[in-house]
Amino acid sequence: MGIVTANLAISLDGFTAGPGQSLEKPFGSGADALTTWMFETEQPGRERDAKLLAEIHAGTGAHIMGRNMFSPGRGAWDESWTGWWGPEPPYHAPVFVLTHHERAPLAMEGGTTFNFVTAGITSALDQARAAAGERPIEIAGGAATVRQYLAAGLLDELVLHLVPATLGAGERLFDGLGDLRLEPVETISSPTVTHLRYRVLPSPR
Repeated sequence: MGIVTANLAISLDGFTAGPGQSLEKPFGSGADALTTWMFETEQPGRERDAKLLAEIHAGTGAHIMGRNMFSPGRGAWDESWTGWWGPEPPYHAPVFVLTHHERAPLAMEGGTTFNFVTAGITSALDQARAAAGERPIEIAGGAATVRQYLAAGLLDELVLHLVPATLGAGERLFDGLGDLRLEPVETISSPTVTHLRYRVLPSPR
């Protein structure tokens, strides 16, 4: 059985998205600071960023995401919406989208199929494990979805991309998680971001 992982960009004050998420600003106001580095990995000195991102996604057998990661809408589906990524999403594997509204699977170019799960996080993980086999499963986000898997003790590894900026408001990753314990495994620094890899330890009972 493959490990269950997640990786998110996070500000110094603990936010993974800014306030006011919308179709025009899917990560919220001010959140460009969290993602700019991801689009600069071809620049000199950024080789370690590119290598880490490639390693994180290599061999992933399935992905899980919340509805807000897939769509800005709520309520019944607008089935003309097929995601933020165009005809060929970057996942190239089955993706299980948590939602309260049923929708038929959506096959896209490049091997990505979005499957819509209404039975909760455990059902989504069971389906992802069946699809992934021995390969890793990535909880693709957003923060609320990763937080649910952390709270349930279902996440094995967490990678945080710590950006030297503060947002002041938005969505925090660790709110309400209580006695979460993380074991540092690796730290990789680059000119604009520090990558922190943690093993998620069982919570004391």
